Amino acid sequence: MDLLGWWSDYTLRTVALGTATIGATAGVLGSFAVLRRQSLLGDTISHAALPGIALAFLLTGTKALPVLIAGAAVAGWLGARAAGGLTSVTRLKSDAALGVVLSVFFGFGLMLLTFIQRRPDATQAGLDTFLFGQAAALLQRDVVAMAAVGAAAVSLVALFWKEIKVQTFDPGFAASIGLPVARLDLLVTTLLVAAIVIGLESVGVVLMSALVVAPAAAARQWTDHLSGMVVLAAAFGAVSGASGALISASARHLPTGPVVVLCASLIVVVSLLAAPARGVVIRRARDRRARRRFGTRAVLSDLYALARQHDDPEHAHAAAVLEAMSGGRSGVRGDLEELERRGMARRAGDDGWFITDAGRARAERELEETS
Repeated sequence: MDLLGWWSDYTLRTVALGTATIGATAGVLGSFAVLRRQSLLGDTISHAALPGIALAFLLTGTKALPVLIAGAAVAGWLGARAAGGLTSVTRLKSDAALGVVLSVFFGFGLMLLTFIQRRPDATQAGLDTFLFGQAAALLQRDVVAMAAVGAAAVSLVALFWKEIKVQTFDPGFAASIGLPVARLDLLVTTLLVAAIVIGLESVGVVLMSALVVAPAAAARQWTDHLSGMVVLAAAFGAVSGASGALISASARHLPTGPVVVLCASLIVVVSLLAAPARGVVIRRARDRRARRRFGTRAVLSDLYALARQHDDPEHAHAAAVLEAMSGGRSGVRGDLEELERRGMARRAGDDGWFITDAGRARAERELEETS
């Protein structure tokens, strides 16, 4: 498959656009789940959708996608509300309630799916693809429907942006100013259900939760602003979906759903490592530079203190003396070499060091600033 000419291939174009739409919508709605510390909610909704799919088939006898998706949406919504109900009427924490609902609904769904698969007729064939998704089965009308649902969900988020923002970060304050917190929570949950169910055919109930959480978690590493996070999460989700579809098309028997999730996971890893504000590598490099600056300033201060004890401004002191003054801290010799490069210290003999005029002036200025 020529990936550069993917747009001319109907199937690949349809799958890429469909998975990109799913990723972008999931990224937008997943941002609020991540910020509200309800990442498991997406997992619960996606797994709770399985019995809805099975019951929709049993009740109607059809595998029409709108019917199955409607069943998934109802079951997913009921699962989310059941978790909320458990939290309010029992002493279970939110994560425990979500875990209970996830297990019960998913187990019930697998039982129904097994029952359906053992029926003598062949009408049930293909329902098991909802477990891990079958993106190749997407049609252009499916992508249009996904885009319509995604656009409606994002539009509602934009319409109630201020209210959802306040309710996300401070529900108590939102309630104190008269905002309908319960209704806003219901709205966000319903929109998250919509974002998840449109991706079940392509990504599957098992992996869809990862596409809800991963883009939002990656975006959180790059910005402290909600609007920026939502935009970045949508972009990361779209890139994950499209790139996963293109990569899976480049090899035989490479499923699209898992590849999409792997692409999203790769974005998360890169963000965790290299994001400017929170990246592990960047943070460690910044901490190392800070420690080096602190050590250099301490060595310069010690050199200045020693120089004040002698009339000769070029009286040298051994590096071992400076190491002892720093409490045996490693890196003193490296700090001395850094001061030498900056013209604030000079080497004398094999292991002697003295402070220069520039270093003396810098040390005096730092003493004035700290006094």
